[in-house]
Amino acid sequence: MNDKRYRVLLVCSHPVQYLAPILRRMAEHPKLDIQVAYCSLQGAEPDIDHEFGVTVAWDVPLLEGYSWVQVPNRSFHPGLGRFFGLVNPGVRELVSEGRFDAVVILTGYVCATFWIALAAAKVRGLAVLFGTDAHEISSRSASGWKIRIKKWFWPGLYRLADVVIVPSSGGVNLMLSIGIPAERIALTPYAVDNKWWIEQASKANRSAIRAVWRIPDAAPVVLFCAKFQSWKRPHDLLRAFAKANVEGSYLVFAGEGPLRAALEMETESLGLADRVRFLGFVNQSKLPPVYRAADLFVLPSEHEPFGVVINEAMLSGCPVIVSDRVGARFDLVRSGETGFVFPMGNLEILAALLKELLPSQERLRQLGEIARNRMIDWSPEKNIEGLIRAIETALRMRALTSRVRR
Repeated sequence: MNDKRYRVLLVCSHPVQYLAPILRRMAEHPKLDIQVAYCSLQGAEPDIDHEFGVTVAWDVPLLEGYSWVQVPNRSFHPGLGRFFGLVNPGVRELVSEGRFDAVVILTGYVCATFWIALAAAKVRGLAVLFGTDAHEISSRSASGWKIRIKKWFWPGLYRLADVVIVPSSGGVNLMLSIGIPAERIALTPYAVDNKWWIEQASKANRSAIRAVWRIPDAAPVVLFCAKFQSWKRPHDLLRAFAKANVEGSYLVFAGEGPLRAALEMETESLGLADRVRFLGFVNQSKLPPVYRAADLFVLPSEHEPFGVVINEAMLSGCPVIVSDRVGARFDLVRSGETGFVFPMGNLEILAALLKELLPSQERLRQLGEIARNRMIDWSPEKNIEGLIRAIETALRMRALTSRVRR
């Protein structure tokens, strides 16, 4: 039995509310000795989230229960989402002096620090793991030139990793399609803190929440919970809801973003102001009751590498409808069991699903139970097991490479 404890550096762009509980479990695992390097503390400290359009500081613990350091960002224009927004040269020293077995780079390759960490790990001869949450090669903007560049660039990029880590079976298939060998691809399920979500949702007072929303207890409720951005397509749900026109039903929007004013105007023009609610930005600790008070969750995105809100909804006992561009559909959405998949942009099919499902509270309840049960083996524990297997594979690959070179 291999009882080695692996010293691992995880290079992260910033604290993420979904990742923090997994990091705490990693820190407790007998086979892992982790050090997290943050390139920014956005999320843990109040800052403008430009996609939400509001100041965000997550109200759950992000920096507790594991070892972490902040690596100074030397960018002249710091921020996430830009190549030179994260320039953290101190990562090189951390990799060189930390006596690590493996380096896991979670920043994404579109920032300078990714390449600093990768180069430092290669120079030290350490096992390197990185990946993508994508399940298709197309970009969010659908620009043809970006797709052509990715088709040329990605095969070489992902061969630089000893093991490529992906969060869904769709990601596994994508890596296979660009020529990455199966033995160098590891599935690390995109998980949230399952126990926390189930417990928090079970404590929620559904009637009290609906009273605040001014929605009757027995009314069927559809929920959208995401940023109001064009690629999330919230207007599709609003229009399908109007088309379905299920008597006594309500639509709840949780989130913020640049499309809010347009959504509110269209709600008025459709004559739905009395049946649509806008909650605004809802922080993490307040989300489980929101899902618990809904009967059906819909994510109509045109671009969604995974869609971790699907985990949240299903763990809260809320069945889901997702577009066929949502990555979570590969592993979590079993059509007719845990939810449904519709062709992105097809309002007729989405409206038909709403019309079929919303009048049947008992069917929705049963679907919600099955959805929650589906999440049992899509958990932080499975994520960590996958990462440990990936590290062990990467170390074998690295050792084999070294022997061949000698």
